Amino acid sequence: VQLVESGGGLVQAGGSLRLSCAVSGFTFDQYDFVIGWFRQTPGKEREGVSCINTDDGSTYYADSVKGRFFISSDRAKNTVYLQMDNLKPEDTAVYYCAADLGVTIETMKAMDFGSWGQGTQVTVSS
Repeated sequence: VQLVESGGGLVQAGGSLRLSCAVSGFTFDQYDFVIGWFRQTPGKEREGVSCINTDDGSTYYADSVKGRFFISSDRAKNTVYLQMDNLKPEDTAVYYCAADLGVTIETMKAMDFGSWGQGTQVTVSS
């Protein structure tokens, strides 16, 4: 499984960005994969932001992003998106997408995901 993130950048507080995670190695209609978005800042642990089950479409959001971030998947493009609205300076981080089978989305632990992308930087200025 290969994951390639894109869409990061610099944005002012209150602005929006859309991250993309292009997935290769399997198609969304083949297996019950969970694709997750994590973020990490220097000196801190990787934090789960949101994830989606590519089979049934169920989703999870961390409390810190509920109502501002929206995850979706495009089966035709084998891509997962993270729409980030009303961005705050504390959203600044490197964002990673990750994938694995049979993940419990309600807990979304980094250790449960075996495949990772290279990360994309998101910087929100105040």
